[in-house]
Amino acid sequence: MKTNLNRRDFVRYSALTTLGLQFLPFQGVKAAASDKVRIAHIGLGGMGLNHLNWFANLPEVEIVALCDVDETHAQVALEKLKEIHPDTKAQLYSDFRKVLDRQDVDAVTIATPDHWHAQITILAFQAGKDVYSEKPLSYAKREGDLMLNAQKETGKIFQLGTQIHAGDNYHRVAEIIQSGILGKIKTVHLWKTGEPPLIPALTYQTPPPSLNWDMWLGPAPYSDYAPEKCHFSYRYFLEYSGGVFQDFWCHIADIVWWSIAPEGLKKVRANGEKSDGVGDTPRWIDVDFKFKKLDIHWTSVPPDLPGAAGRHIGAYFIGTKGTLVCDYGSREIRIDGKVMEDIPEIPMTIVRSPGHQQNFIDAVKSRSQPESYLEYARNMTMPMHLALISFKLKEELKWDAKKELFKNSDAANQLIFRPYREKWNLIGA
Repeated sequence: MKTNLNRRDFVRYSALTTLGLQFLPFQGVKAAASDKVRIAHIGLGGMGLNHLNWFANLPEVEIVALCDVDETHAQVALEKLKEIHPDTKAQLYSDFRKVLDRQDVDAVTIATPDHWHAQITILAFQAGKDVYSEKPLSYAKREGDLMLNAQKETGKIFQLGTQIHAGDNYHRVAEIIQSGILGKIKTVHLWKTGEPPLIPALTYQTPPPSLNWDMWLGPAPYSDYAPEKCHFSYRYFLEYSGGVFQDFWCHIADIVWWSIAPEGLKKVRANGEKSDGVGDTPRWIDVDFKFKKLDIHWTSVPPDLPGAAGRHIGAYFIGTKGTLVCDYGSREIRIDGKVMEDIPEIPMTIVRSPGHQQNFIDAVKSRSQPESYLEYARNMTMPMHLALISFKLKEELKWDAKKELFKNSDAANQLIFRPYREKWNLIGA
């Protein structure tokens, strides 16, 4: 894919870059409608194969590279791609840096473990690539800051993989809440049921020949190889992720940040227990967030409120004039004792998505902001990171929203960022 700037557009873009505003919607750089967006997929486990399937079926996309530290994953992905495009010329890689060196790659998708998201994104930006990356945005809070700074410096496009964001239900919920018909929203309950699987023991052994275990670990602390800590089940170890809580936070918190954009976080307090077995992510976790004029409560079971029971995940908005409870695909509104699914009088004010992945491709070609853009994703993800810090330290933490530091705990501030393993500190953080 090529972009063409005339002199006027170039001057305008340069001015935006100088001001640090190049990440704002910019319509001056467009690709020809016939151009293909050339994509490389980095991380080809379960979600990575979903990425491959989604993007390979978009007519404006050409898949040019497949990359995974486990060669078996890459081979499986290539066979899947051949089922869609038998004549594909996509090349296989085990080191994502070689993918970023290719000048013919326009964008990458990232479906690696959480602890690699930030560095690959930043290096991709610096290599001139746009990025579609899986949630969570990052492993640690400060990584989101580094990602946003890199985007401002490079002007690249970023989409967080919150696929539910593209659905009509979330659009409609946001319209209803933003209409003001529920009054002032003062309290929101969020929840996700389910516990991490029981992992009774770690069976340390030699890594399989197909897997570069040292690179899989990358910036995380060194550990001998145990299959229970690798691939899908990595998410149940705090070394690499945050379990069920971190896995699902952004999917349901997304509708809160979209609808009311909470600001001015003051306090966070998490209570919970680690999972049984050798995993150490929360078996259950309850979190109380106090924002400016808003309280948000996260629980591992539905709250005892009308319409919440039976939903394995949900958001419950309590306003001064009514309530709304929703999950991914449904909603229930209560006003003056009346229960309804919609309020037809409230107009559709939010443009519907063409599909989460198509929206990313459209943004790449138009150089405009996608749906789940980076600054939005950083703001929405940050409370989740702070809650896990409170969980680890078992204490209530006071937050300075302007400085973005804890007021009452040096130990908590130390956990805002985990230093990278020296060999794999590829961005000098």
